[in-house]
Amino acid sequence: MATPHADAHDREWRPAHNHWAVGLTVTLATFMEVLDTSIANVALPHIAGNLGATQEESTWILTSYLVSNAVILSISAWLSTRSGRKRFYMTSVLLFTISSLMCGLAPSLGLLVLFRILQGVGGGGFAPSEQAILADTFLAHQRGMGFALYGAAVVIAPAIGPTLGGWITDNYSWHWIFFINVPIGIISLFLTQRLVEDPPYLKREQQRVRAAKSSIDYIGFALVAVGIGALQIVLDKGQSEDWFESGWITVTTIFAVITLIIWVRWEWKQENPIVNVRLFKGRNFAAAMLFAFVLGMVLNGTTVLLPQFLQSSLGYDATKAGEALAGGVFIMLVMMPVAGFFVAKVDPRKMMGFGFFVTASALYYMSRHLNPHMDFATAATIRTFQTAGLPFIFLPSNTLAYVGIPRTQNNQVSDMNVFVRNIGGSIGISLLSAMLTRTTQQNQNALIRHTYTGNPAFENLVNGISQRLKAAGLDAATATQQGYARVMQMLQLQAATMAYVQVITLMAIVVVCLVPLPMIMRRAPKNNPTGEIPAH
Repeated sequence: MATPHADAHDREWRPAHNHWAVGLTVTLATFMEVLDTSIANVALPHIAGNLGATQEESTWILTSYLVSNAVILSISAWLSTRSGRKRFYMTSVLLFTISSLMCGLAPSLGLLVLFRILQGVGGGGFAPSEQAILADTFLAHQRGMGFALYGAAVVIAPAIGPTLGGWITDNYSWHWIFFINVPIGIISLFLTQRLVEDPPYLKREQQRVRAAKSSIDYIGFALVAVGIGALQIVLDKGQSEDWFESGWITVTTIFAVITLIIWVRWEWKQENPIVNVRLFKGRNFAAAMLFAFVLGMVLNGTTVLLPQFLQSSLGYDATKAGEALAGGVFIMLVMMPVAGFFVAKVDPRKMMGFGFFVTASALYYMSRHLNPHMDFATAATIRTFQTAGLPFIFLPSNTLAYVGIPRTQNNQVSDMNVFVRNIGGSIGISLLSAMLTRTTQQNQNALIRHTYTGNPAFENLVNGISQRLKAAGLDAATATQQGYARVMQMLQLQAATMAYVQVITLMAIVVVCLVPLPMIMRRAPKNNPTGEIPAH
């Protein structure tokens, strides 16, 4: 049990080095890891060709990383507490760096997948440790700015990942998308060793856990590893397998759900669980996890939907689609420090409500302006507006998540925050993609019912196109045939556009319903601005 003297010492403790230096140090590794989740995507055809694999087989390079990353994310807080946060973090960086080198040197697809699994294990320990380090390093009124620094890295890295990966692959080779991690990892290890330290309460908690000699929760670890692994495979492969039309997808989904339910029930009853699911009894924590899930869905879902629409419907290439998203990165870089400044000045709950309102308005605006004739400026404006409100959700939610939580559980809070946001992103991408595909088909079937001989509008459209083609030199039969084909292309494009609008409108409705919910959270008491419960 912590003494009052120890609690006072904990409140007075400050890191030996400048908090901004510590923040930049851990953000460096964040940038490297988040970048790696997207940089390999565009290199898959090159990797498959070089290693003699099919395009389908090469996707395991992505899947293997995501599965191992998700599993470690769910238990990194437990590992961090038992081994010491700094030691665990440096071990994760070292493993990520070494496995990156081995990925670049891999002579076969099998070995590359193995090293990507190890890379995912290392990368899974980054974000939760880093958020907990920031929470302990920055004072309560500075914490928003610390998370803003971290958030900037999370936003920039996936935005530039595909472009950087394509440039490296085209100008050098796919091996270098992994080799570039090595010098960054070495610098991160050096700076972490010099600047980062574990606070006193964390050292005492580690000693307490070791002295208790509590048995390792092997059953909890096995359940979460198997359950999350199965869920991630379903999310990754569901769309290509037509979801529940596939028997093995259905069975794997049922298996994942049952396993995770059993895992939650098991962890709830454990004295020293792998994941402290009892934290969900706290109003702030439960609400923050809901908001993290929604944030992951919106940010990742729209990051996939908009460039997909620009390339499939407007004919943009990957580079131009990426340029259209650049405004979103810029506005996030501007708004992150703004939100970080205000989070300590105004009610963070009202900030979140404002963020949800802006995001919902932006999604509605996006749905009203999305069309096949949209120009580049409109596309860029849509993305810029759509990301402007996210910092006002991300930073206050992260800050309020720690209110009412014992300091000894900071690792668990940061661990679950990242884990839930990532799962939200995976589910969001899969769910929105499935909805888009099915809604497009439904719209197409509805429009086809109007394309029949005898419908004056349909016949006039075909005849008009045919006449223009005949005027261009085609014979009557070919012009008529191509007239019907072009009408069908127009119909498919219209069906797809309607589907994008419907899916985005649904997202706007979901987000606007969240506007009042932040008010259920508690602010930190004025006489205890951190909101933390002393360790016992």
